Amino acid sequence: MAVKMKSSKRKKLILQLLTYAYLIFFSVIVLYPIAITALSAFKAGQVAAFSLDFNVQLTLENFRRLFEETLYGQWYLNTLIIAGSTMIIQTITIILTGYAFSRYHFVGRKKSLMFFMIVQMVPVMAALTAFFVVALMLGALNKNWFIILIYVGGGIPMNTWLMKGYFDTVPRSLDEAAKLDGAGHFRIFWQIVLPLVRPMVAVQALWAFMGPFGDFILSSFLLRTKETYTVAVGLQTFILDVKNERVALFAAGALFVAVPISLLFFFLQKHFVSGLSRGGTKG
Repeated sequence: MAVKMKSSKRKKLILQLLTYAYLIFFSVIVLYPIAITALSAFKAGQVAAFSLDFNVQLTLENFRRLFEETLYGQWYLNTLIIAGSTMIIQTITIILTGYAFSRYHFVGRKKSLMFFMIVQMVPVMAALTAFFVVALMLGALNKNWFIILIYVGGGIPMNTWLMKGYFDTVPRSLDEAAKLDGAGHFRIFWQIVLPLVRPMVAVQALWAFMGPFGDFILSSFLLRTKETYTVAVGLQTFILDVKNERVALFAAGALFVAVPISLLFFFLQKHFVSGLSRGGTKG
């Protein structure tokens, strides 16, 4: 018996060590590039390349130059407007479409879901030319509203499937009980079902907000003047010119990109779990 207990403890210890080794390994992979970027942003003088060298002089001069010598402030504002608008419009649209497909039966329901799945299989690269032609026809090049519509439309198909699947996990017995109490369709949606899917709503909002900050291909294709660039497109101009690379400014700008995303994550994280304990019936 004692031998079996020792063997069980040894296996548990080995499993814990492997788990910690696994977590440490991937933590290093994630934190290493972040550390290089952060250090490069504070390096004084001309920075030729990204490197993790602590034997350097640190300064805030790069951040001053970023906002005074470049259009980074304008790019940042453009990105915030696009990301915020995309998040609001896309999240509301996905919630309504996901709920409709989950709770109602109508003509073309299955075909619409299948169409969403097929559209999702088409890569963005394949539609770039079409987007450009439409932008020319509408006079929408360098226009925020056009790229917002593309982001929203591109996020609807797959996210509608995800939202529908999450709505499907909410028991229909809650709807039926609410109907017996005299609740209408909107009240059932707003007060009964929506609080239970709040975690997925928070995830969808975060995804929609993050997209414009990381997108380079579509933004660079439709935004042609420097004043209309997003952060991703603008930062690329700092390192594309080999003869005039501004690595420190690129790193400083990259750090600021994480600020609104991190703030939104910390604001929404309470909703990831709070929705699971609300909206249910009492016994």
